[in-house]
Amino acid sequence: MIATFVSRWLSVFLFFATACADPGAAKQSQSQSPVPCSDEWQQLVEQKVPTGDGQGHGPDIGSDEWKSVVEFKLGIRDKADVPDRDSEDWCRHIDQWLHNGG
Repeated sequence: MIATFVSRWLSVFLFFATACADPGAAKQSQSQSPVPCSDEWQQLVEQKVPTGDGQGHGPDIGSDEWKSVVEFKLGIRDKADVPDRDSEDWCRHIDQWLHNGG
């Protein structure tokens, strides 16, 4: 009898705990991603698309050479739809590519 009471109480508690959870929490964390072209964004891109050799050698993050390597690793270098590397459009293009897979 006590086990049944506890089981029902636990079910009710879990129901309310689930109902009170913030369903927008995952979406909110995605909306707080760094602004494209910012230093924080470039670091995030480097984490997702490492441009170094694993031994501390590689292009300076944010440089034209770095952007070229990012394009190469994503398989989009020299594609007609890739904006100029010195534009904010390039950052938005890469950001969209990383989030949507192309």
